[in-house]
Amino acid sequence: MPPKRSKSATSSAGSKGKGKGKKIQSPVHDKKPGHPDDIFPMVLTSATQKLFGCRSDVDVTGESPYKLLKKDDIINDFKTRAAVSDFSPVKQIVLDYPDDELLLVFDTDFIYGQSFYLVLTPEAKERILNVAGSPEPETPEVFEDEVIKTPEPKPWISLGSEQEIEEESVRETRENLHFTYKLSEARRTFGPPAVFSDSKTTVTGCPSYPDSRFSIKLMERDFGAQAVPRLKSSSTQTKGKLTSTVPTQYTPREFSNEEKEEILRSESVQIFFKKVTSSMLKALQQETIMNVFVDQWKALGAASEDEYLSPEVPKHLMLFKVFSDQNYAKGKKISTFNWHPTFHGVIAVALTQKRTEDSPMFDSEDSFIVFYSFSDSSHAQLLLECPGDIFAFEFCPSDPNIIVGGCRNGQVVLWDMSAHSMHLKGTQPGEKVPFNNDTFDIDDHKEKKTPVVRYCAASPIENSHKAPITDVQWLPPTFEVTNTGLPVENKYNISTQIVTCSPDCSIMFWDVRVSNPNQSARKQSGDQKTHYSFLNTFKHLDTWRPFFTVSLPMIGTTGEYAPLKFCLEPYICVANNTAGATEADNENAENSEVIPDYSQLRVPSAERLSPLEDVNTKLFIGTESGEIIYSDWKQVNDDSEMLQSAKPLHCFNTHYWLVNTVQRSPFFKDIILTTGNWNFAIWKEGVMGGPIIVSPNSEQWCTVGCWSRTRPAILFIGKEDGSIEVWNLLEKMTEPVRVYPQVTNARISCIKPWTSSKQNFLAVTDELGMLFVFEMPKTLSVPSRNESSTLEKYFAVEEDKLKDRLRRKEQRAKEPKRMDCEKPLKPPVDEEQEYKNYLKLEEQILKGLGLASATATHNTPEAHTHTNL
Repeated sequence: MPPKRSKSATSSAGSKGKGKGKKIQSPVHDKKPGHPDDIFPMVLTSATQKLFGCRSDVDVTGESPYKLLKKDDIINDFKTRAAVSDFSPVKQIVLDYPDDELLLVFDTDFIYGQSFYLVLTPEAKERILNVAGSPEPETPEVFEDEVIKTPEPKPWISLGSEQEIEEESVRETRENLHFTYKLSEARRTFGPPAVFSDSKTTVTGCPSYPDSRFSIKLMERDFGAQAVPRLKSSSTQTKGKLTSTVPTQYTPREFSNEEKEEILRSESVQIFFKKVTSSMLKALQQETIMNVFVDQWKALGAASEDEYLSPEVPKHLMLFKVFSDQNYAKGKKISTFNWHPTFHGVIAVALTQKRTEDSPMFDSEDSFIVFYSFSDSSHAQLLLECPGDIFAFEFCPSDPNIIVGGCRNGQVVLWDMSAHSMHLKGTQPGEKVPFNNDTFDIDDHKEKKTPVVRYCAASPIENSHKAPITDVQWLPPTFEVTNTGLPVENKYNISTQIVTCSPDCSIMFWDVRVSNPNQSARKQSGDQKTHYSFLNTFKHLDTWRPFFTVSLPMIGTTGEYAPLKFCLEPYICVANNTAGATEADNENAENSEVIPDYSQLRVPSAERLSPLEDVNTKLFIGTESGEIIYSDWKQVNDDSEMLQSAKPLHCFNTHYWLVNTVQRSPFFKDIILTTGNWNFAIWKEGVMGGPIIVSPNSEQWCTVGCWSRTRPAILFIGKEDGSIEVWNLLEKMTEPVRVYPQVTNARISCIKPWTSSKQNFLAVTDELGMLFVFEMPKTLSVPSRNESSTLEKYFAVEEDKLKDRLRRKEQRAKEPKRMDCEKPLKPPVDEEQEYKNYLKLEEQILKGLGLASATATHNTPEAHTHTNL
């Protein structure tokens, strides 16, 4: 409790404010309003109270209001929360406090205006604690007696309110009228019953009339109104049709086997077969010679330009299929997807968890790569189990049954789904291939009817990326890379190496072959039953690690770039002689027919392989800061003759933030498309002055971009609001030629076109886990006449414009320096001549105003002084 007040203080305060009905103030408050100098009232937040153990009505109460706080704890609070600390107003006083503990008092009565006050001196702390421990004196009784006395009323002081009351009061202004009525009646008429009837006498009324002496204007009127709806009753009668029983056939009726054999043996069927056999053989022969369903006129490109002008040609994306399996896609989003390279209408999508910034990177939730087919859009056909969320995956160019993926936790994962290739092939339209469940143990998944394939190999976390893998690609089968980054020939002519990138500032190269022939295979317990179909294709990769790592140091400063996407140039091997070309072709034919066994492949010695000088080892890389860098993966020697990654050759800040697409044109190997947050750019390899084409900034973020597979000048840009923009480089670059709004209801995550012999599709995925497949119109799939050559000329023109801009920029940078050197100096100013000119001007002004005559002014200082006087 606070210290008790003395009698003298109580009596003096009581005599001063007696009868006011308020508590008596201490002498300290009389001398200095607020609080004494040795205490400091303060407000402590709930977090501070919990931190120091002084919670109101829990740790400190009205009966035990004292709490000793350690000085070191308050100083640590200064260091941790700085100005946010509740003790910051008394920071210097706490630092200068001589003792180790400070007294904090819980002020339940708000004597000093706050719920707590801190004692700032040791003397005050001792005084308050001694008073709290001493027995209660008789002073409180006198204080309480004085406080509970009934206050004496004070005389009322007028403040002007009685005038308002006087003005609003109503008084009579005239004398009351007095009327006396005298009623008399005869005595005999008293008591008879009353009889009422209509009076025949005329009644004189007193009608109202307007008084011309004054008029009252009606300003306000109070009245009530009640709205009652009109009621309307109506009825109707309908005549129902009589029900009738109608049979419906829902199962086909088939002939029995005996009836079928009898029909086939009948004479009429034999005559029919003999009659149509010649016509059928002729039709089959014509179909073998030529395809009658191909329009040769359109194939020549003669009618493509007219179709753009024809209003009958559809110009919109037609929705073909929508894929979503609620068992696996509910509550998830699609990070990326790929069309199957060989099976028609089969798409693989990577489903990831919807996470926030606070979500952990490593978790135990199930993640899958789901295969959909055109034959069944609502159910998954195959599942690839993943150790974590997959952000990028790719089919192997040599064997489509091999898939590589990059996880959120940085691991590289391999799958072999060759056991289910026939199952996926049976899901194609028009084909029915039975799947043999007895080959692998998938009995536990017969109820779901969806086979699950477990991954064959996964890189250990300690040997993997330290951040999510954002892009993964297979090296082409035409070459391979040594552990120093040198491209050499690939004797197997099979894709065996993988390139991955991650925001951990590294690009890693992986090899799926056996690096050590004596390496033991991974042991598996035979008595434990597996619940998944499992192959030992990559059992030798139990300690898989990258054989080559490329870092990306920054240009001109310290630090490294964080890559998100990269792009390789495809390499086509050109043989030196005809014999070599023939042997290579024979090997390619053999390898294309026979599926490679990766467990039997060995990494050859680099000394036995001949290097390839014409392989382009340069990479276009997009970073998370929006830079586009051009770097070489080959290592160079530093000052100490040690191999290290070379610095990037060029860096351009074209995009403002995350680069989500770096894709090479399928028609021009030196043209690259990159998309960032607000725009996209087109680059030409070999032109290192910057992008040759940059789009204007858009209102919505560009989330993804891709080239058309049939038209060189068309590209698709996905937006954050779910719309798709179609850009034609040969028409205009200021705006898209067509915009398809609200293609999806969420942010578009990936776009990839696909082309067959009869149809052209565009697949779009969003962050709601939906996969949409649209059929593209002919305006977006059929190229115009000479489109490729015209676009090539357009790129050459834009390249010349870029070079001209750079040349003029260099000239402008040099011109200011040259002009500053040749700029002539100003001649010195003649002060006397300037003063004479001023006097002449003043004389002219005075003459014009009539203040001085022509004879009284002279062009001398004396005359000027005289004129002023």
